[in-house]
Amino acid sequence: MMQVVVFNLGNEQFAVETSKIQTITDVMKVTRVPKAPAHIRGLINLRGSILSLLDINLLLGLDNSESNKTEAENIIILKVNDEQIGISVDQVHEVLDVEEKSIQKFNDDKNQAYIKGILNFSDRVVTVIDIDKLLTN
Repeated sequence: MMQVVVFNLGNEQFAVETSKIQTITDVMKVTRVPKAPAHIRGLINLRGSILSLLDINLLLGLDNSESNKTEAENIIILKVNDEQIGISVDQVHEVLDVEEKSIQKFNDDKNQAYIKGILNFSDRVVTVIDIDKLLTN
């Protein structure tokens, strides 16, 4: 059994294992970083720690990038390889307990490297992201 947090990016739903999540926070000011790679929206200050905020839309190849906004509304703080980073999402939905075996493997295109698989519910499909792979590419 594993727990995942489901969130929206545009009209698609994604999930990340809760074991990777430090905290979920709401509106934060984003400080732009000149000449940063495109997928870095900027820096955020979380209780005195300065973290990078990533544009996960860009990393996943989705096109509703929010990279120009100076505020991020729903931020999931992840711990990856002992480093904390933030991703901004459109909406955080719910926490689900899922059976590891209910995640269907997924192999079609270039994005598969960091997609763990999909959860197929009767009313929706949720893509489970392997956040470690997403951020080391």
